[in-house]
Amino acid sequence: MTTRAATLVLAALVALPCVTSAAGKPPFAPLDVFGLEWASDPRISPDGARIAYVRRSFDVKTDTQRGAIWLMDRNGSNHRPLAGGGGDQGSPRWSPDGDRLAFVAADGDGAQIHVHWFKAGVAARITNLLQPPSSLAWSPDGRQFAFVMRVPAKHEPLAVTLPERPEDASWAPPLKAIDRMVYRADGEGYLPDAFGQVFVVPADGGTPRQLTEGAFDHRDLAWSADGSEILVSANRHENADLEPNDGDLHAVDVATGSMRALTKRFGPDAEPAPSPDGRFIAFTGYDDRYQSYQRTRLYLLHRENGEIRELAADLDRDIERPAWSRDSRRLYFQYDDQGTTRIAEVDLAGRVTNLVDDLGGEAWSRPYGGGSYSVASDGTIAYSANDVHDPSAVGVYDGGRTRRLTALNDDLLALRELGQVEEIWSTTPADGRRVQSWLIRPPGFDPAKKYPLLLEIHGGPHTNYGPRFAAELQLFAAAGYNVLFSNPRGSTSYGEEFGNAIHHAYPGRDFDDLMAAVDAAIARGGVDDTRLFVTGGSGGGVLTAWIVGTTDRFRAAAVQKPVINWASFALTADLPNYFYRYWFPAPPWEDYEAYWHRSPLSRVGNVRTPTLVVTGEQDFRTPISESEQYYQALRIRGVDTLLVRVPGASHSLDVRPSQLNARIAYILAWFARHDRPASSAAETAATAPSGPGSRVSD
Repeated sequence: MTTRAATLVLAALVALPCVTSAAGKPPFAPLDVFGLEWASDPRISPDGARIAYVRRSFDVKTDTQRGAIWLMDRNGSNHRPLAGGGGDQGSPRWSPDGDRLAFVAADGDGAQIHVHWFKAGVAARITNLLQPPSSLAWSPDGRQFAFVMRVPAKHEPLAVTLPERPEDASWAPPLKAIDRMVYRADGEGYLPDAFGQVFVVPADGGTPRQLTEGAFDHRDLAWSADGSEILVSANRHENADLEPNDGDLHAVDVATGSMRALTKRFGPDAEPAPSPDGRFIAFTGYDDRYQSYQRTRLYLLHRENGEIRELAADLDRDIERPAWSRDSRRLYFQYDDQGTTRIAEVDLAGRVTNLVDDLGGEAWSRPYGGGSYSVASDGTIAYSANDVHDPSAVGVYDGGRTRRLTALNDDLLALRELGQVEEIWSTTPADGRRVQSWLIRPPGFDPAKKYPLLLEIHGGPHTNYGPRFAAELQLFAAAGYNVLFSNPRGSTSYGEEFGNAIHHAYPGRDFDDLMAAVDAAIARGGVDDTRLFVTGGSGGGVLTAWIVGTTDRFRAAAVQKPVINWASFALTADLPNYFYRYWFPAPPWEDYEAYWHRSPLSRVGNVRTPTLVVTGEQDFRTPISESEQYYQALRIRGVDTLLVRVPGASHSLDVRPSQLNARIAYILAWFARHDRPASSAAETAATAPSGPGSRVSD
């Protein structure tokens, strides 16, 4: 670390409060991140008597996340870890009669399927797989598992003849020839010539049998009610590389491996869920229209005649994770609504009833949605329960009411003062658009005082923030900032029109939404409107760079993992078959002006705001070359800037807690450097905001 960088980090750590608040508690601190625990993937037994879940935490010595399966009775009693298995555990799945629990555990031999027998009180590994399994599912009779595993494809793009290497010679590694459009993936790196295939294996151990083949990925496994078929989602079209959203449902015969398509429309059909009586298959998807945001809908396929109809058609929200009631009369599902994740049920006539309003909390770093649930035969629901001041707990819905069964962080967070969260609605003057936001107050907030404001912008852009626990934002608040997070147009959970309002126009009017939210936060009080700061990652990084190229009202900015030049991004990101078609009207060479007009690089000539740039060195979603372009442009212009590269990190910058803490330290140090009176007229001209509403030329 250079002397200059070390000084920045030290300044940021000093900026974090080190004294107790008026309530006698210290604020949330960087090392507290290692102490967080949260409940993931809660699974209730078929009879509703017990719940298994993954208890997730961090190992401070290895700087990695770990998972262990824990059990409890449905009332929260008898809380204990699952005996046996070892390793990093996940994916607990109850057998149909509830006498066994399957799970995946990673040890020295990689990730393998294990089974715990409750009567005997023992667990054993039943597979010896070469690749990690996913989508683990029991057969209805409890005698087999189905799962997906990557299998190498026998493929040679070009036959070449090479001279034979002499014995004991040390030659360079062989060349790599690529003819796949999607040949690398963020978080995985360069992809092998391998595809996800469906396998079955006896539940008491044995040799896995491969059912599918070909250069296609299969996912979303579900057994048919009679166990004769396995339902999967796959894009098996010859032009799958060019049409990534054209996935269909297929039925795979377990005995023969023969496959037949169940849907044939253009769009991403996924998440098949067969009804227990065998009459229907529920699934999610939409008719693809090449729009940047398209609402995911719930459909019902009648197995007898092949007819498909939409359920809950009037619910203008994305529907996910359909699951049937035992009597095949209702479907459960989850959806996001105004930054809140809910569980609902719908009957076969399309009538929707909300059941749970606090699903989520598994995205512990920033306040994104998510979460999961499962349903017992009697309708009891186990779910990951969200709280704005605590990562997810195990929750249960029973008899029309919800309860939280775990309090995994009481030993830590009960001893900390967290920033309190307030909801804000603002109206964008240009067109009257209403936008929802939240404001985290600094711990020990005094309404009579004014504090700086930090605008933190979510990525996506088609996702949403909400009143959910966010360690990263709480650390910003602990450093003395009002932290504002918002859902500008383009965000999900407000309907298809709102989400698609930025189609072929991002970034753009969402800038106005964010500035209106800032103004609303200032009007609420307790904000020093001369000390404004802004940051965001991915889509939020795009908007942060757009903001400083549009206005100089912020003292400093931190642009994280951004897109700076849409033309270069579209051809270097890990999904080149998607972005040019869904986010733009044509490829870059056919309409370069459209790409340039929406690129933050086009506005770099306006930037006067001191701007930090942060990206992971192994980011293949928004490649670090985007950040390097921006950094060099800012340097050429003489704008105060610093490039921070996160070694080994992909697009997700919170995988390793130490890197999350270091990144936040850099951002806070950068803001602290520029949160002081100007020492000269020259510095004032270069860095000071020119007014709360100042906007530079477009």
